[in-house]
Amino acid sequence: MNRYICIHGHFYQPPRENPWLNEVEIQESASPYHDWNERITDECYARNSASRILNGQGNIVDIMNNYAHISFNFGPTLLEWMEKKEPETYAAILEADKESQKRFSGHGSAIAQVYNHVIMPLANERDKRTQVVWGIYDFKKRFGRDPEGMWLAETAADTPSLEVLAEHGIKFTILSPYQAKRYRQIGAKEWHNTEGAKIDPRRPYLCKLPSGRSIVLFFYDAPVSQGIAFEKLLERGEDFANRLTSTFDEKSKEPQLMHIATDGETYGHHHRFGEMALSYAIHHIEEEGLAQITVYGEYLEKFPPTHEAEIIENSAWSCAHGVERWQSNCGCNTGGNPDWNQEWRGPLRKAFNLLRDQLTPLYEQEMKKLGAAPWLTRNDYIQVIMDRSEANVMAFIQKHTGRQLNREESVRFLKLLEMQYHTLLIYTSCGWFFDEVTGIETMQDIYYAARAIQLAQDLGQEDYESVFLQQLELAESNLKDQGTAAKAFISLVKPTVIDLLRVGAHYAVSSLFADHAEQLNLYCYQATSEAYDLQEAGRQKLAVGRARIKSQITWEEDTISFAVLHLGDHQLFGGVREFMSPEDYKRLRYELRSAFERGNVSEVIMLLDKHFQSHNYSFWHLFKDDQKKILDQVLDQTMGRVENEFQQIYDNNYPLMAAIKTLGMKLPRPLHTTVEYIINTRLLREFESEGPDINEIRRLLREARRMKVRLNYEPQEFAVSQRIDHLMEQVQAQPERLDKMQLIIDLVHVLEGSKLETDYWQAQNIAFRMQQSLYNDYKKRSTEGNQEARAWCHQFDALYNTLNLKA
Repeated sequence: MNRYICIHGHFYQPPRENPWLNEVEIQESASPYHDWNERITDECYARNSASRILNGQGNIVDIMNNYAHISFNFGPTLLEWMEKKEPETYAAILEADKESQKRFSGHGSAIAQVYNHVIMPLANERDKRTQVVWGIYDFKKRFGRDPEGMWLAETAADTPSLEVLAEHGIKFTILSPYQAKRYRQIGAKEWHNTEGAKIDPRRPYLCKLPSGRSIVLFFYDAPVSQGIAFEKLLERGEDFANRLTSTFDEKSKEPQLMHIATDGETYGHHHRFGEMALSYAIHHIEEEGLAQITVYGEYLEKFPPTHEAEIIENSAWSCAHGVERWQSNCGCNTGGNPDWNQEWRGPLRKAFNLLRDQLTPLYEQEMKKLGAAPWLTRNDYIQVIMDRSEANVMAFIQKHTGRQLNREESVRFLKLLEMQYHTLLIYTSCGWFFDEVTGIETMQDIYYAARAIQLAQDLGQEDYESVFLQQLELAESNLKDQGTAAKAFISLVKPTVIDLLRVGAHYAVSSLFADHAEQLNLYCYQATSEAYDLQEAGRQKLAVGRARIKSQITWEEDTISFAVLHLGDHQLFGGVREFMSPEDYKRLRYELRSAFERGNVSEVIMLLDKHFQSHNYSFWHLFKDDQKKILDQVLDQTMGRVENEFQQIYDNNYPLMAAIKTLGMKLPRPLHTTVEYIINTRLLREFESEGPDINEIRRLLREARRMKVRLNYEPQEFAVSQRIDHLMEQVQAQPERLDKMQLIIDLVHVLEGSKLETDYWQAQNIAFRMQQSLYNDYKKRSTEGNQEARAWCHQFDALYNTLNLKA
């Protein structure tokens, strides 16, 4: 067969971590999920690891790990998050690469990516090199092999970037056909112009570089790639398969590679069930013998390039003006705000470049003082980023300085490298891609800049922030109330800057809402309690203590003393300061306890001001997730009281409301609100319960229909889907629990006709796998007369059929 198909998915999300906490904080816009990484993982990344192929009746006939059948790359920063937060999906991705090597002649599906998605033509030579070195190391550490290919962010390319790839052993990269300048057959003299995507994408091209090295370029099929978004190809897997096979030259006997490249999020996130269309298309192509599915590495081994090509310098797949989208108001934008401009892009890049260049001499001088080679050490720092264990960090310091540094020197060494790490993160491409300088993606890059500035201020004497703000002042927002990026920096970024005292304040406040622990991990910090005293009087609490706070990133540490007063709800007053002498600490504790025991709240607050002066903190200084935890606790109590009041209105007026509805009249607004609140609240509580009451759910749904109550669909759907998945996981762990099977069956049936769009993806997958494996054992025992096995098979058949109806 001379027809080959390769589907490439570029799976990527910008890093969203709080630069001081190294964790993604809650993002309300992703609700009901914690954050967008979590949401997109559920909608896309996880589903591609276990995508279903359905028959004509909508029943599952197979489950397929798409990653083992396509070419793909994942952003290293996304995989870092996934390894910690979504380990099952992460493991499935790594396993897919191993599986693919058996399928594709020893070549894996995965390729590497430049580390944090910078636009390589706009990066300086040092940053280019670090991006490639980090991307390769991250890949090898995760996938256990050398990468053959590497994805360039936005496919943005220039010859120096290709040189760096080739220098580090990368064999190929993937580009848009609009990036091809000219081509010729290897050995021929005449070149053929290909500007305007006139290149044949069905073959690989050798790109000879000035250094004498070379790299292979694959120019993807642009019309078919774009057709996924605009021709609705993912609505039917067979249509997708037919479109993929439609571009082959039927008369040619030469080998042909039909290949496409799209954002991986297309399959499931941007297009619901897109992962199933992908699975079906691959399955259909292979079953019908329409072409052979391959990956770039395998195809390159079988069919080395017979032609060579040159690229259009400084070009990318998502900008018609080269790489101007990431440095000027070129006209490329999302199209959602036609009256806006992107003049801010130029000043923003200049501000970042100036900051980078200002920090370079500080970094070089201080690193040399410690005995380390600055840029070699930075290139190797990925070894610490991926393993921050103390033993590994100590070995790294020893290797690069030739000695064991003392504690102060070690902190300085690590701060210098973290400064460089965040200076690289500021160039993450999403900061320029969208329309507004104060948008979440651009502000994320500015947060990284703030962290780099903070570390630089700790290490040097210059005022880096003022110079940076002067440049940001030139980056004007499209929103009048925002003004400029400099104003956004002051109002949004500055209040989030964290130091050890701020971490100590968080530790002090959070201690009031959880059991006190001698040692507590707070994101990337560790708090070790040295003294703690808690007094309570009704709703009021007073905590006084001393703790050692240490950064697990920079090893910086300090002993802090604190006192915090809780008046109830979210009303908090506290203070934190660096180490106090034992005598001063005893005096502080005595004075505060005495005032608190007398019930003199105003005196306690005055003492907090006296002892802590400018280092006073409140609820608003807590980190976002913990603010939400505390508010949830407070709200639980408040909403309990509200629910009781609504319930009384509901019970006392139910006969009247029923009569009004029977006559077809509209309920008065206050009464309708009462009914709506009670039904939705009780229904959500049942779905979130470990043992939902089916009869109560049936009654509530019937009542909702009768009273014409609109359900709160999103939280209800999310909760019931999660509940059924959880119950199915219990069945998988304890297959003999027939009662759990029956509960799932009853729950699915009671929801039929309720208009709730439930999603049983995980439960269905578990049931399918059990049917393929465990079921056979029970069936065999059943045919041998085992009554328990027969009952199990009967119950599982009912469960399987019930779930599969929803496939």
